[in-house]
Amino acid sequence: MAPADGYSAPPTPLTFQILLALADGNRHGYGIIKEIEGRSAGSAPSTGALYLALQRMEGDGLIEDAPTPDTSESADSRRRYYGITRNGREVAERESARLADLVLAARNKNLLAGTGP
Repeated sequence: MAPADGYSAPPTPLTFQILLALADGNRHGYGIIKEIEGRSAGSAPSTGALYLALQRMEGDGLIEDAPTPDTSESADSRRRYYGITRNGREVAERESARLADLVLAARNKNLLAGTGP
């Protein structure tokens, strides 16, 4: 929830990565790690860091328990699945827009390869 002045700090990079991983479907912890790893050239959070973040995010109302998917080949009823909440999606959308604005500013300053005059 945003403070009364309307300012809400951006999510941490790990929080944003987790929200991105859950934006298109429910996943268990290992699935979240693999999604992040695939998007970040093999770099992924430790299991401990991930589960601490998941616990904090659940308390903040960004994610919630989700049912085990019936159609997934990797569905495992022994695993705990997580899903993004409406609030979590709004946070992810705001952060995506903020980052897009920063990339545009960097492009306008010729800071990205291949974007010069």
